[in-house]
Amino acid sequence: MDAVRVALLREVLAGTEWLGATRRFAGALRGSVVSHGGGLLLVGTPAYEPWHLAAHLVDEAAWSGTPELAPTLVRHDARPSDPAHLAVGLGRLEAARRGETLLVVSPEGPAAPLLERVSDARRAGATVLALGPDRGELPAVAHEALAVPAGSELDLDTVQHLVSAAAGENAVPAPRGRRRFRDRVSRLAEHLTAPPPARW
Repeated sequence: MDAVRVALLREVLAGTEWLGATRRFAGALRGSVVSHGGGLLLVGTPAYEPWHLAAHLVDEAAWSGTPELAPTLVRHDARPSDPAHLAVGLGRLEAARRGETLLVVSPEGPAAPLLERVSDARRAGATVLALGPDRGELPAVAHEALAVPAGSELDLDTVQHLVSAAAGENAVPAPRGRRRFRDRVSRLAEHLTAPPPARW
C-alpha cells in the first residue's frame, strides 16, 4: 500500500477510533526506538511472519530520516544459509535487553513458547509492544498494545500499514494529556515563522 492509498484510507476512517489508535501506537513505537537509538526487534508467529511490516518500516525509516525505525525481523524458521536480513532466529529474543524494543505481531496470539520468550525479554528490560488480538496473555505482557479483534472493520494487515505510515511521520501527534511547555513553545515558533498564505 503506497502513501496515496494510506491517505485515502485515512480519509475513509476519519471520525473512527482507528486513526487515533494507530497514531498513538505508532507514537509509542517511534518514541521507544528513537529514545534508545534503535534496537527494534519484530517477531510474529510460526504461521504469520510480519515481513511486510518489516519492509514498510525499513522504507519509513529511510523516508523519514529515522534509521531507528528499521527493524530486525526475528524468524521462527531462520537458517544460517538465509540472507543476513532473514537469518535472525528466536535466540535473538533471549539476548534482548534494556534499550531494545520488541514488537510482536500476531493474528491469534502467540503460543506459550513465544509468549515465554517475550515475557523474558520484558523482564530483561526490553520494551514490549503488541499488535494483534484483544484477548489472551500478550496484551497483558506488553507495555503498549493495539488490539485488532477478529471481525473488526479493519484487518491486521491494514492496521500495520496505518501504524508504519504513522511511525514514519515527522510529527507524530502527541499523546492525550497536557502538552509539555517545550512542545507548546515549539508549535508557537513554527506558527510565527511560517510564511504568509499565498494570495491568488
